[in-house]
Amino acid sequence: MEQTKCLIIGSGPAGYTAAIYASRANLQPIEYSGMQPGGQLTQTTEVENFPGYPQGVDGNQMMMDLREQAERFGTDIRDGEIVKVDFSKAPYVCIADNGTEIAADTVIIATGASAKYLGLDDERKYNGQGVSACATCDGFFYRKKVVAVVGGGDTACEDALYLAGLAKKVYLIVRKPFLRASQVMQQRVKAAENIEILFEHNTIGLYGENGVEGAHLVKHKGEPDEQLVDIQIDGFFLAIGHKPNTDIFREWLDTDEVGYLKKIDGTPRTKLPGVFVAGDCADPVYRQAISAAGSGCQAAIEAERFLLAQAH
Repeated sequence: MEQTKCLIIGSGPAGYTAAIYASRANLQPIEYSGMQPGGQLTQTTEVENFPGYPQGVDGNQMMMDLREQAERFGTDIRDGEIVKVDFSKAPYVCIADNGTEIAADTVIIATGASAKYLGLDDERKYNGQGVSACATCDGFFYRKKVVAVVGGGDTACEDALYLAGLAKKVYLIVRKPFLRASQVMQQRVKAAENIEILFEHNTIGLYGENGVEGAHLVKHKGEPDEQLVDIQIDGFFLAIGHKPNTDIFREWLDTDEVGYLKKIDGTPRTKLPGVFVAGDCADPVYRQAISAAGSGCQAAIEAERFLLAQAH
């Protein structure tokens, strides 16, 4: 079994920033990059709201830069994911998907979150054939075509605007009679000529021979004036929120009802000494690259202080 002072699980802005700080503190951290190295940002094109990039930066490029920086200070970054943990006693044992066992004095959990689906059978049926949870990854394939985005928050509006720059027409399918998005986003969407907002519509299915050709919707579901509506589309994009990637930790740590890991007093500390959390797996509120990076810094500093206190 391998030993390490600090194991970092996950590799988005939170994990990489934790790695940069932990390496510079000479903790010689091991970092597992997870199923999606670089995290959700690798599925966006331009990141415009991260300080220090006045012209914006490509999400993939930014994650590669962070990775390189962590490696420069000596982080041992490994592909693969941690699939099981035993937090019953310290050092904490974590098992990777290739069977490697690591005993860690401190653990920083930065496993992020994943996009949610509606749960329709048709989503699975047409997955990769017109159904996507990442507009910026797949929007390119729908130039001059007609697409739909499901959701009413900032992500949905952002996706709709991004797709509006590529597609001929974008439907925004919103369950409620209003948008939850910030005012700025709402105004942009309403001002876009090729976005049509379908308020109070629920998606009940998709249809098509060789991929998505349309969606079955219900307008005013459960109301006396309920009606079925079909729209013809080539692509169906989900933007209805996220699920934190925390299943393997739930036996050991406290979470909220959705599964976000709980922090103690707003710090990166958890109820287990030496186990810290950072980024979107513990942040249902802000979910931004910059807040994730900041929390990664905090988690690494906490880990360093914890180890220092143990030594004395």
